[in-house]
Amino acid sequence: MKTLSRFHVRASGTFAALMLSLSSAAWAHGDVTPQTVDTSSLPSLGSEWKASNPFRGNASAIKIGASAYGQNCARCHGLDAVSGGIAPDLRKMDNECATQKDLKKQNLCLQTIDDYFAGRVRRGFTRNGAVYMPPFEGILNQEAVWSLKAYLESRREKPLIAAK
Repeated sequence: MKTLSRFHVRASGTFAALMLSLSSAAWAHGDVTPQTVDTSSLPSLGSEWKASNPFRGNASAIKIGASAYGQNCARCHGLDAVSGGIAPDLRKMDNECATQKDLKKQNLCLQTIDDYFAGRVRRGFTRNGAVYMPPFEGILNQEAVWSLKAYLESRREKPLIAAK
């Protein structure tokens, strides 16, 4: 029988400690059941979904969005919207829009990203039978979804340049 060198024993112990650390970090986010969000302090947007974020820059919506993000998104997308690599870094989702110098193009870009974001949050994303993002339709109302987007915009990696 072959004996293990000290290097192999140390490497095995380090690997085991790393795996334990990662598994406990995953459990640290707690319950993965989607949480509803209290949006009663925001104006009602109705049942027809808006084409773009009506809460862009709204301080109250950003505060609600920050709480909603912490409850529903942080476990995959990272605390304070800083991704740890498990899921996309949502601060970067509209980087292309931030560089648009033409106001009309910038607004069209933002509307396209808004539409994509709302659709992805509502319907989730599954590939080859694996759920990469759960659907939040029926859990998060329109006000909550747009509050999340307003919060993420406040955490942008690249601020919007002054479009002309």
